[in-house]
Amino acid sequence: MMETQALDFPKINAVLRTNGTGEVTINGTSHSIEAADEAAVLSDALRIITQTAAQLGRPVRVSTTDPDGQGLIIVSPKGVVSEAAPTRPTSRREQDPLPITAAPSPETAKVMTTPASVPGTSPSDEAPAQAAHAAPVTFSAAVTPVPAQGPAPASKTAAAEPATRRSLKDTSFLISAPALQPATHGWRGALSRLGFRMDPSPEELAEREDIRIVSQHWPGPRTVAVVNRKGGANKTPTVVMLSAILARYSGAATVAWDNNESQGTLGWRTERGGHNNSVLDLIDSSQALLSPSAQAAEIAQFVHHQTSDKFDVLRSDENEEGDHEVTAEEVDIAHQVLTRYYRLIVMDSGNTARAANWRRMIHHTNQIVVPVTAIEDRAEAARLTLQTLESRGGHDAELARNAVVIVSESTDAKRSMSGDALKRAKDEARRIADGFGPHVRAVVRIPYDPALVNGPIRYDALQPATQRAWLAAAAAVAKGF
Repeated sequence: MMETQALDFPKINAVLRTNGTGEVTINGTSHSIEAADEAAVLSDALRIITQTAAQLGRPVRVSTTDPDGQGLIIVSPKGVVSEAAPTRPTSRREQDPLPITAAPSPETAKVMTTPASVPGTSPSDEAPAQAAHAAPVTFSAAVTPVPAQGPAPASKTAAAEPATRRSLKDTSFLISAPALQPATHGWRGALSRLGFRMDPSPEELAEREDIRIVSQHWPGPRTVAVVNRKGGANKTPTVVMLSAILARYSGAATVAWDNNESQGTLGWRTERGGHNNSVLDLIDSSQALLSPSAQAAEIAQFVHHQTSDKFDVLRSDENEEGDHEVTAEEVDIAHQVLTRYYRLIVMDSGNTARAANWRRMIHHTNQIVVPVTAIEDRAEAARLTLQTLESRGGHDAELARNAVVIVSESTDAKRSMSGDALKRAKDEARRIADGFGPHVRAVVRIPYDPALVNGPIRYDALQPATQRAWLAAAAAVAKGF
C-alpha cells in the first residue's frame, strides 16, 4: 500500500473554535472538547489523535478547521506534529517546481521535532518515523543551488590582470527583509504556542498586511469624508469603525468630526467626555487654539475621548433651541484647527450634497468612503452621491473614481432569523457590491453584527469576522492616502 493511501485512513477531522471548544471526529465518531483556551483545546485534540496513531503504529493525516481556515497536519504515534506533504503527486515533474528551502538550524530542528505532551512517550526514536511519513515545516528563505564544478582553468593573463573588485558602496551586511514571525491564529498559532513553529496561513499573512497598511504614518494630515445622501446608510458606524482601527493600529492622533449642518448622531453612538462642547465651541475658540502659545492638551476641552478605541469625537451642535447651520467658512476654521492637533480626520456628514458645509468638506478631503446597507434605496442614493461628485469634475470627480464603497448586510433581514432572509441579505449585499465594483477603487462587504445596531459602538464588542472585515475596509481606505 502506498504511503499516502495509508495516511488517508482513518478519516480524522479536528475543529478548533475561539471560544475554548472543539471536537475531533475519527471515522464518524465525534469527541467533544472543552478547555480554557485554544492551546488547551489543541493539547486535548492532539492527545486523542496521538492515541489513534499509536494504536495504528504509524502517523495519521488530520484535516483541521479553525476560524483562520482549513489545513492538513500529520501526527505521529509519539505526538510529533508537522504539516502534511501534498497528496498523491502524479509525477516527479509536478514536484520539481516546488521552491528549494533552506535547511533549518539545529535549534529550529529541535523545536520542529519536539513531541506533544503525551504520557509514556519518548522523542528519541521519533525522527525517522516523522521523516518517512510527513514533510517537515519549511521556511521561506530560498537558496539558489550552485552546480558542482572543478576549478576553472588558469588564464594566461590572470597574473597580469588584477581581479575586478566591487565598490564597498554596493555591499551591505544588513538584512532588509524582516523575519517571518510564527503563526498566531487557529491551529497553526496554537501549535506554535505549544512549541511547534508553524508559518502563518495565507489568511493570517493577508491580515498582517492589512495591519501594516493601517499602521503607517503619512507626511501631513489626511482627511476622510464618509458620505451618502440617504439617511440610515450606516455613515455613523462607518466613521466610528474607521476611526477606531486607524487610531488603534497607527497610534496617530485621530478625530471623528460630525460635520452635519445642524444636528448629527455621532455623539449618540460614542462616549461623552466631561463637558458638552461641540464644533461651535471649537470654532468660537479657534484663535486661542491656533495661537503659537497653545498647548496640545487644550484640544481636550472641545473633543470627547473614546477610552477604549483611542480616538476623539468632535460633536455637532446639539442645542434643541438653536437654529445655527455650519457654513463653509466655519468648516475651513474647524479643519484648520483639527489639522493642527490631529494627523487623521474622519468626517461624518449630513444628507444634503448641496449644503455649503458638505461641499466645503469635500474640498478638504483626501479620500471619500461611501457606506451603504444592502437595501436598494440606500444603494441608489450612494450611486447618485458618486454621480454628483463625478459631474462636478476636477478634485470631486477624482475622489469619486478613487472612492471606497462599504456594503453592510441589512439588519432587518437578520432580525427575522429566517434562513431564507439571511440568504437574501447576503445575496443582496453581493449584488450591490458587484454593481459598484467597476466604478470605484475598492468595495468591501461587512457582515451583520448586533453590536453595530444600537447604543455606543465599541470595536472590542464586534464578532471576530466583523472586526476582520472592518480591518480590510480601513486598509482599503488607507491605500488611498
